[in-house]
Amino acid sequence: MHREKNKKRNLFLVITMMLIPLILGGCSIAGFHSKLGDIKGKLVGNSFTCRFYDNSGSKYLTVFGKKISLEGNVVEDSKVNSDDGSVVVSYGLSSVITVNIDGKQIQSCGDTIIFEEKNLKPDAEFNLTNVDSDAKGVTSNTYISNIINKYSNYFGKPQVVVIQSQLGVPICAYSGKDVYWEVCQNLPKTTKLMIDKKALYLHRANFQIIDKKLLNQ
Repeated sequence: MHREKNKKRNLFLVITMMLIPLILGGCSIAGFHSKLGDIKGKLVGNSFTCRFYDNSGSKYLTVFGKKISLEGNVVEDSKVNSDDGSVVVSYGLSSVITVNIDGKQIQSCGDTIIFEEKNLKPDAEFNLTNVDSDAKGVTSNTYISNIINKYSNYFGKPQVVVIQSQLGVPICAYSGKDVYWEVCQNLPKTTKLMIDKKALYLHRANFQIIDKKLLNQ
């Protein structure tokens, strides 16, 4: 009887030892999936205007919504280890995000998106008629500052926020008395700005906060 119990106990221990790596491996993968899946969140504010821009700064879509969230999409990447030929699997976020607007979805990849809270309006909007996209140095600070200075009289408050596409093309500008920014940990590639207590979310965009006194009058 004791021998049979010992055999069963030993068999149980062997099976348990075999399963532990599988369990731990599964948990780590699931945990990593969960961590990446957590890179999503809701925009905090009272309804938003969502504007989509291409890299040249041209607006191609405007959407309005009350409940908006962003979600990163997880992709799996498999590589062969050159040392032993084993397959190494890693996970990361793709460039594609899912934008949920009042229960409807938009899949977006690489474009600049500006989420503007209700009652927050830009003081100036730039387009291809006043931004020479073919000019050399379109992304240079001097070129951009010349454009902003032309609109300096439009800005009625002491700080100016200039929004640019990823290629540095000016899109629009806001002004406010109280301006600050913070990186959104739960929104993929997104920065949140507060302009006089109104939220402005920027996805894949460059921006500058400039004291109006620095602009040419």
